[in-house]
Order: sequence, then C-alpha cells, then structure tokens
Amino acid sequence: MPAALVDSHCHLADPAFDADREVVLSRARAAGVGAVVVVADGPDTAERCLALAARPGLFATAGMHPHRAAAFDGAAAARIDALLREPRVVAVGETGLDYHYDRSPRDRQREAFAWHLARAAAVGKPVVIHSRDADEDTARLLGEAPAGLTGVLHCFSAGPAVLEAALARGLAVSWSGMVTFRNWDARWALERVEDAALLVETDAPYLAPAPHRGRRNEPAHVALTAARVAELRGTTADRVAVLTGANARRLFRLGDETLEEGV
Repeated sequence: MPAALVDSHCHLADPAFDADREVVLSRARAAGVGAVVVVADGPDTAERCLALAARPGLFATAGMHPHRAAAFDGAAAARIDALLREPRVVAVGETGLDYHYDRSPRDRQREAFAWHLARAAAVGKPVVIHSRDADEDTARLLGEAPAGLTGVLHCFSAGPAVLEAALARGLAVSWSGMVTFRNWDARWALERVEDAALLVETDAPYLAPAPHRGRRNEPAHVALTAARVAELRGTTADRVAVLTGANARRLFRLGDETLEEGV
C-alpha cells in the first residue's frame, strides 16, 4: 500500500517512545503511514511536539488536555497562543471534557474548553476534541462555539448528542483502535458519519488495537484500525486509507509531505 494513511492523533512525544522513536517511525512507514499529527496535552508537551515536527511528515498541536485544565491560566494560554503562531503547529488541542476521571474540576475544564474553541475559530486552525462521559456539556459548548470552527472529535466514544453536535458544526470524527475491541460497538456512529468526515488515529501509546491490545500502541497500528473501519463500512482497507488520509491532510493542511528516513 502507498503511504496514504495519516495517524491523525498520536502522542509521539510521550516518553514511552524515547528509547525507540526512530524504529517506531520506520515501522510506520512500512505500514503505509505517510504522516503523523503529534498531539500535545499541555504547553510543555506542545514544545516537544513542535521539536519533533521539524521532521517532514510530522506535525504538532498545541493545547491543554482536560486532565490538566486545573493548571490552565493566563500564562498557559499565552504559551499556547505563541505556539499556535508556528506553521508546524497545525491544530488547537487536545482539549475538551473528561468527567470519567475528573482529574480537573469540571468548571475549570469547561472554561479551558471554551477558550480553546474560541481560539481555534480565531486563528483558523482545527480543534482536537476529547470527550468522555461529558456528553451534555460537550454538545452545548460545541453549539455555543464561534462561527468558523473546524476540527475533529478524536477517539470517538461518546453518545448521539455529541456526535450530532459535532456533525452539525461540520467537524470530522476520528476512530481509534477501540473499533477492534469486542466489547465496544461503533456501528451506529460509523453509519452516521459521511466519508468526508472520517479520520483514523492511534492515540498512541494508548488504546492499541487487537491483536496488540494491552501493549504499547504506535503509529503503524493505524493500519489495523483502518482495516476494521473498512470492514464495518463494507469497503476496502485501501479505500479507507486513501480516504481518511486525504481528509486528514485537508483538515490539518498537511500538504503532500511524507515521513522520511532519518531525523
């Protein structure tokens, strides 16, 4: 398969990859991955993501994960704003709401999420949204976000209210290795998403697809997710690879860059 796949959400700057990042990228190229969006969970990781994005085929984001929203203040906002001016920073986030773990107070999560939505619309870069067990507030804040918003619901696992709110705003929906899990049925949502809104991702090092579940995930495994999405949608893995890769390149404005050997 040509290098058509794009891993639209990967925490490649995570220390889990420090020992073998180059080998991981070699496996990604061999699996047909042409580009990786390297996602941040705060200003510090965003700077590491940007450093990695000096390499062709890697692109960074800047934002604050809801788990860290308690630390979102004026200084953090200023650092994120500065990073968003960098051309290799292609998206705002990861941001959103997580009421499952509640690692930050919910009011602080909502404040941070609203700020990221507004900044994404203002700077003209897509927003990367995390939503877990927070359907009502996620849907409401999406509906209240400024005009011009673009973005993606990453690692979709929410309910119909969030899906409909996202589709109403013209957002993409990204699927992770969860679609390969036997105890999770994504058919109802996959059937609702049009081809033009479909993305795939790893969320590596988390959520490795079967048969790698429980081990470290990596960009190469996005091919397994694409194959399962294809099976559920009644089409071919090659078609899903090309389709989702083109969608990611359009959303994040990645151009034609592909991963290359070496650093």
